[in-house]
Amino acid sequence: MRKRIAVMKGDGIGPEIVNEALKVLETVASKYGHHFAYNFVDIGGVAIDNYGTPLPQATIDACLEADSVLLGAVGGPKWDGVPGDKRPEKGLLGIRSAMGLFANMRPAKLFPQLAGASPLRGDIVARGIDFMVARELIGGVYFGEHKTETVNGERVATDVMPYAEHEIERILRVGFETAMKRRNKLTVVDKANVLDTSRLWRAVAARVAGDYPQVEVNYMYVDNASMQIVKDPSQFDVIVTENMFGDILSDEASMITGSIGMIPSSSLGEGTRGLYEPIHGSAPDIAGQDKANPIGTILSAAMMLKYSFGLAEESDAIEAAVNRVLEKGLRTGDMMSEGCTPVGCRAMGDAICAEI
Repeated sequence: MRKRIAVMKGDGIGPEIVNEALKVLETVASKYGHHFAYNFVDIGGVAIDNYGTPLPQATIDACLEADSVLLGAVGGPKWDGVPGDKRPEKGLLGIRSAMGLFANMRPAKLFPQLAGASPLRGDIVARGIDFMVARELIGGVYFGEHKTETVNGERVATDVMPYAEHEIERILRVGFETAMKRRNKLTVVDKANVLDTSRLWRAVAARVAGDYPQVEVNYMYVDNASMQIVKDPSQFDVIVTENMFGDILSDEASMITGSIGMIPSSSLGEGTRGLYEPIHGSAPDIAGQDKANPIGTILSAAMMLKYSFGLAEESDAIEAAVNRVLEKGLRTGDMMSEGCTPVGCRAMGDAICAEI
């Protein structure tokens, strides 16, 4: 198989973690007889430095021409002073919109070897942590109108949170389809006691649920959901929610698994092309020091193989290699525990390649 991958290493630790994911992809390509061609383009802060914009047109074109996209991380204090519409994060929002990526899928799964690293009590962890957050990605308050104006002598800021029925329905269907491949349980998270958008979400969910009678559906306010995720995460299978709530809850969910550095994500639209990235940030405080955990990026590459390229066996081989490396006790600093062997970013990537 021959596939074209647009690669955006980004800022901070982005280049380091992406380099390890590329090593793993090349190991897979060699073992299974595939060829991956890479087109390296800039996004975020490095794009601001090189082109004066966080998302150059050349980057958009490369992503639209590729079979899929791999991203590291964007942002950092270096660019804190740039105008809001030119911040590195605007590049990330822009490429999601340009590619039509409305469904962000973030698994929250605890590797058994990292059970001791979870901040939750042992009896809670023992019940299991294995759920998926399906987050609507290109609607809601992040993409609504934003303005600050002076009214009666003081500044008044307004952020608009729009959602159209079709935007809600398409992410709900992704959530239902995902639940049918898992444990047939879906939780719709909203704030329907306050927000009109949430009431529309519930109305659309009730209608769409009729097409999926096998799936048990329940509704939960976002404040309660944030508590239940730490009280008893085993109750969840698939959570589907709007953009801002999903942003917050998926980060919370990642931390209960022991390390945010372990969690991959996929962002998908109507076709098979997707954007794959770890959920953590650019960690500028450790950039260039070989301290970053590349596993989230490596598992993102594994998701790419499975969901965009249909290479399930190859994807499973990467996940199994990660599992064996953890079983051997190799740990980067973010997930280090007593009795384990500390390794750097490059050594972790090498160890995973060796297991493949």
